[in-house]
Amino acid sequence: MSMLTPPGMGGKYRITGDKYPRMRRPRRRGRLVFGVVASVAALSLVGWGTLQLIDVFTGGGDRASAAGSRTACRTKSGASASASAAPLPKPGQITVNVLNATARGGLAKKTADELKKRGFKIGEVGNATATYDKKVKGTGVLLGPSSALKTSLPVLATQLASAETRTDTRKGAEVDLIIGTAFKSLTAKATADKAMAALTQPDPAATSKKSC
Repeated sequence: MSMLTPPGMGGKYRITGDKYPRMRRPRRRGRLVFGVVASVAALSLVGWGTLQLIDVFTGGGDRASAAGSRTACRTKSGASASASAAPLPKPGQITVNVLNATARGGLAKKTADELKKRGFKIGEVGNATATYDKKVKGTGVLLGPSSALKTSLPVLATQLASAETRTDTRKGAEVDLIIGTAFKSLTAKATADKAMAALTQPDPAATSKKSC
């Protein structure tokens, strides 16, 4: 009997050779990892569901929607205020000097009379200064102070759409219409009236209001 044979076993379980059987426990590591992952996933779902229930009962979504609506209303109100901050003057509030820079006589007076019929105030009527005399190649130049660039000059431009707009350093609010060599007549009154209405009518998108 070998010395490795347990007592009482006899030769039935004799161990021979240099290799011995090893008793191993069943591998349970895979099951353990799976169980941990499943537990974490379950806890995450429970937490997410809890947050959703809190939002439903506390009205969190409604607060966000209401805040967005108030922001939109403030934006539209601001646009309306800016649009009405600087109303354009009416033709009767604008004094126009009509100056002829061409060699055709009587053109300044004829043009001034037509502007007067259309509601503009007429100032000086005569020939253009040497700076512009015979030097305006287009239909005309609308000249005024920088303060008139977004007020009087756009209104006057509706009467001579193709004219060039310029500013100078003059004092006062009067503006000049300097007639150029390509001038034939003022813009047709019906067309000028439409341009005036489009210019003075507020933008519906800017003034639309929404109840908040």
